[in-house]
Amino acid sequence: MSKWNLIINIGRCENCYNCVIADRDEHVGNDFPGYAAPAAAVGDGPIRILRRVQGSAPMVETTYLPAMCNHCDDAPCIRYAGDAIRKRDDGIVIIDPVKARGRKDIVGSCPYGAIVWNEEQQLPQTWIFDAHLLDQGWRRPRCQQVCPTDVFEAVKADDAEMQRLAAKDGLKVLKPELATKPRVWYRGLERWQTCFIGGSVSANVAGAVECVQGAEVTLYQAGESLATTATDEFGDFRFYNLPEGGGAYRVEVSHAHGSARRDVVLGESLYLGELRLIRAEATVEAAV
Repeated sequence: MSKWNLIINIGRCENCYNCVIADRDEHVGNDFPGYAAPAAAVGDGPIRILRRVQGSAPMVETTYLPAMCNHCDDAPCIRYAGDAIRKRDDGIVIIDPVKARGRKDIVGSCPYGAIVWNEEQQLPQTWIFDAHLLDQGWRRPRCQQVCPTDVFEAVKADDAEMQRLAAKDGLKVLKPELATKPRVWYRGLERWQTCFIGGSVSANVAGAVECVQGAEVTLYQAGESLATTATDEFGDFRFYNLPEGGGAYRVEVSHAHGSARRDVVLGESLYLGELRLIRAEATVEAAV
């Protein structure tokens, strides 16, 4: 049977908040019996945009992560709440707006923090995949309709087909160690989960300090070469997809203008600053 899934393209999110505003526009003051009671006008919403800032000036990278109910197949909230929450045959999780009334304890049952408390209605609420619209024949939830950069993609597919798509496109889910089987998938999740080491290469050329394009930069760990890249037109380089708290690394740079190296310990993403190339003969002269 085909079920609803949502694919989120992390690299395309620009933090415009259109999805957050559209969800509030759809639900604040609007009652959808059987789906959701009116959402609160103030307070936390069921769609959040999380932010991660890496590096330091001038090499700073910001990643935005839209987060909401994952509509898990093995949802902890359902195991906890009993008949106050149900999972539809099409994969969508619904918090019953009648049976869940007064159940503030349900908020803490979601390990993703995707359930919010509506004080006005005395209800736990979450993102319902706009099931009330899908049941009317719509093919896209509001977040997808309003997104200017195509962050969201609703896909209705059977489980086998979705697994093939996930394997083909490298889609991942949040907190896979929980084994909750989410139906919200992320493309480019490594931007959120991993770190980078970057720097800028320069050299003294004809009495002036210039950035160096095309310098070969190699990343080592425990004496083993992990990756090699080249500096861009600004002399910058980056090594991506490194584990947070990855430990000790060495960066070595070589070019016709000379060489440089730097030993670092990676906790969070690092900008190494300027690596000035030194010619071998200059090093010998300095030693003499």
